[in-house]
Amino acid sequence: MADFLKTAKPATERAEDDAKVKAVVEDTLKDIERRGDQAVRELSEKFDSYSPASFKLSPSEIEAIIQKVSPRDMADIRFAQTQVRNFAEAQRASMLDIEVETLPGVVLGHKNIPVQSVGCYVPAGKFPMVASAHMSVATADVAGVPRIVAATPPFKGEPNPAVIAAMHLGGAHEIYVMGGIQAVGAMALGTETIEPVHMLVGPGNAFVAEAKRQLYGKVGIDLFAGPTETMVIADETVDAEMCATDLLGQAEHGFNSPAVLVTNSRRLAEDTLAEIERLLAILPTSDTAMASWRDYGEVIVCESYDEMLDVANDIASEHVQVMTDRDEWFLENMHSYGALFLGPRTNVANGDKVIGTNHTLPTKKAGRYTGGLWVGKFLKTHSYQKVLTDEAAADIGAYCSRLCMLEGFVGHAEQANIRVRRYGRRNVPYGAPAEPQEAAE
Repeated sequence: MADFLKTAKPATERAEDDAKVKAVVEDTLKDIERRGDQAVRELSEKFDSYSPASFKLSPSEIEAIIQKVSPRDMADIRFAQTQVRNFAEAQRASMLDIEVETLPGVVLGHKNIPVQSVGCYVPAGKFPMVASAHMSVATADVAGVPRIVAATPPFKGEPNPAVIAAMHLGGAHEIYVMGGIQAVGAMALGTETIEPVHMLVGPGNAFVAEAKRQLYGKVGIDLFAGPTETMVIADETVDAEMCATDLLGQAEHGFNSPAVLVTNSRRLAEDTLAEIERLLAILPTSDTAMASWRDYGEVIVCESYDEMLDVANDIASEHVQVMTDRDEWFLENMHSYGALFLGPRTNVANGDKVIGTNHTLPTKKAGRYTGGLWVGKFLKTHSYQKVLTDEAAADIGAYCSRLCMLEGFVGHAEQANIRVRRYGRRNVPYGAPAEPQEAAE
């Protein structure tokens, strides 16, 4: 049975925090819907001390801001976007339109059609999340979305040049410097100066995530997301320094970022706890990482690999770093997670920043029913049907008529009957359920 050497904050306390966020977001979205641009401006002044003449950047402003990015940083941004685009393009190529003749004269198919407008939120309040622009904007561009709107908060009182550069290079058609609830609310609900979008994507803090949840239905969203989560599944093939580094590397995201070690080695678990304390004493972001580790860190010692697997699937963490003597076994048997990082040579930061997989991933156990953001999230698969011959219209109509009458839908049945009468090889009395030729013979 699994032994918890360290446990996280109780679920009841987390629920109380969530309830407070929910109430604030609900009131704020109502205000944005009622007062539009004025509400957005007041919120930006209150939370970001930022109130420009226009929140939307003009082409000349974008160009001037990008000039502030160093050549090396621009090269790195281009490299990262190339990796993201390459993988997204390979994924897009796997999504084929189809058309098949299922019966003589009956043709069914589907088309993959891009969402027509997307709002991409890129966090930048505490850390400028340059990579989030690649993951949302560039991926939407690969999908062929015709209107891509990007929004990011000011960083230290002004647009962050690297984030703006990444948005522009990624293919954003409109760029707004605004953050938080006001950004996602304005993009989804629309204001006097911002046309609403059809879908919202991108990570954010608890307030942004809750705003997306409440806006779902008015617009589509990529997924329900909470704070960054990480899990390390490890045995004695790796050491405590590696485990502690990978746990704290994600704990620095925020004050409520769960970090979990699952291992079958008590020695590794105890050594990792000690190593975490050592690293927290020297980590520049320890104020954040320490709070996350204190309130949301867990160390779980299991008796076997099978138990490690069961625990990991139950937790369904956003990021799962697997460092064992059987990484491929975990790949084959893991079914609930955001993304896997297999072996000690890779790590979650690769996925966050550069390697090409998308870093917008399911949290709070959502990995049980959805994967993360990918090019397919920006595509809608729509079916269609064609009936090409009179015989097919009559034959499929006869089946349809009887099945409609089975359920009591007379009007539905008549939709089929009229076609049997028009296209069939024999007359059928008005209102009577049709018989297919094969069944009558």
